[in-house]
Amino acid sequence: MADLSTLDLNLLRVFDAVARERHVTRAAQRLNLSQPAVSNALARLRAALDDELFLRRPGGVEPTALALALAGPVAEVLDRLRETLAVNAPFDPATSDRVFTVACSEYAEAVLAPRLLERMAREAPGCLLAISHADRTNWQALLDRGEAALAIGVLPEPPAIYTRIRLLPEGFLTLMRPGHPLATGVLTEDRLIGYPHLLHSPNGSRDGALDVALASRGKRRRLGAVVAHLSAVPEILARTDMVMTLSGRLAQRLAEAHGLALRESPIEMRHTRLSLIFHRRFESDAGHAWLRRLMLAVAREVPAMEGVDGGGAASPEPPPPRA
Repeated sequence: MADLSTLDLNLLRVFDAVARERHVTRAAQRLNLSQPAVSNALARLRAALDDELFLRRPGGVEPTALALALAGPVAEVLDRLRETLAVNAPFDPATSDRVFTVACSEYAEAVLAPRLLERMAREAPGCLLAISHADRTNWQALLDRGEAALAIGVLPEPPAIYTRIRLLPEGFLTLMRPGHPLATGVLTEDRLIGYPHLLHSPNGSRDGALDVALASRGKRRRLGAVVAHLSAVPEILARTDMVMTLSGRLAQRLAEAHGLALRESPIEMRHTRLSLIFHRRFESDAGHAWLRRLMLAVAREVPAMEGVDGGGAASPEPPPPRA
């Protein structure tokens, strides 16, 4: 193994890019280098570490066991170095070409990303917003590994090393196909749980906010299906008698875009709130602070959830106080 005192540390940037991209040409593009320059750097690393590091495969390269073991520590060191340098660097959104990595729930992405990208196109045309999926099971790992600079979703209270900013409050509405038996008449709790339910769960969980509310009453609903992606929802609802209860703003968008029926749920559920969470090491990062301010401004621009004319739906009880 190479002694660090003799290893050209610039080679680690090349290693990191290839490890992330799993492709030499894309790594070269990422580094703004030629492919021969990246190949030459890899050859020097292979000689220094006495390991192949990356094996050619159809469509790219595959890391060896040593490369896999090094990828995490190298990425963390480089990310921390970039972050440390960025703290003291001035940030001008109009001229910056910074890449902002953000982890969002599918709901947060649908509600915030269009407005956010519209603002960024005007204010920071050279910056790139790279969004990955986040939920209650993986958000902290993404932030800890430096794979995302901030996470947005309905997320649990974070450890003290993180800062939490509360964004949009959100209620729930129920979707179904036009002509569904529940689309008209008084919608009661028993009528609602008498039909199979569709659950959107990217992480495969079979419990949602509705299940928590029903459990407090000693009742359960019957799941007709669990899907990982919202894109499948409209057609499933249109072709079946399943119903779906989900975040109100997203439900309204799906109803308007796909001609679905929308009802207020007769089951009182605790309102949720989107949160923005980030590691406190970013507190003084000028670019990160700019993005946080932009996120807050965009969240304030999102229209309030409109009421639904339920065609005889039972009037819900007043919602609980917002947290």
